[in-house]
Amino acid sequence: MNIKEKIENYIPFNEQEERDKEQFLKFIDTFDDVLTRDNTFGHFSASAFVVNKERTKMVVVYHIINEGWIYPGGHADGEEDFLSVAVREVEEETGLKATVIDSNIFSIQSTPVKGHIKHGKYVSAHLHLDVLYIMEADDKIPLVYREDESKGVKWIPFDEATDETMCDFIRPIHEKLIKKLNMESK
Repeated sequence: MNIKEKIENYIPFNEQEERDKEQFLKFIDTFDDVLTRDNTFGHFSASAFVVNKERTKMVVVYHIINEGWIYPGGHADGEEDFLSVAVREVEEETGLKATVIDSNIFSIQSTPVKGHIKHGKYVSAHLHLDVLYIMEADDKIPLVYREDESKGVKWIPFDEATDETMCDFIRPIHEKLIKKLNMESK
């Protein structure tokens, strides 16, 4: 299944996802290079909502560019297998070998990236069209992080997922992820 089919088949959870799904599909129809950083307007990223076995905590990474905590994830960089990208990003950003709970897309969202310097070059502000999967990991395993991308990684209880240390734009997304998980667990 190609990227457009994956997005077309995704059933939005709320109004934000309905609007973002429309945006994702229009973006795919407008641009040829939606999977690479060559597209300066935006590109796809793959992320993970990593929870502990008890479903009471989640992993967050302190993102240097966005200056706040956010779930782990990264650029598709030409790869259409978003689940593989998400699994790899979790391991690279946290040191965890997370178990995929469901291989279907768990959530979608457009997230902003502000202009910044990377490897000595300016990168214009753009969007990440983010495809997120749900995974589980042992919250007793020590976490590690990449100092070139982040200032830390930690487990947080769900009630801290929307506090002021999170990236501004990510608070309602964290809230949505937790709500969706709780609804599906019942």
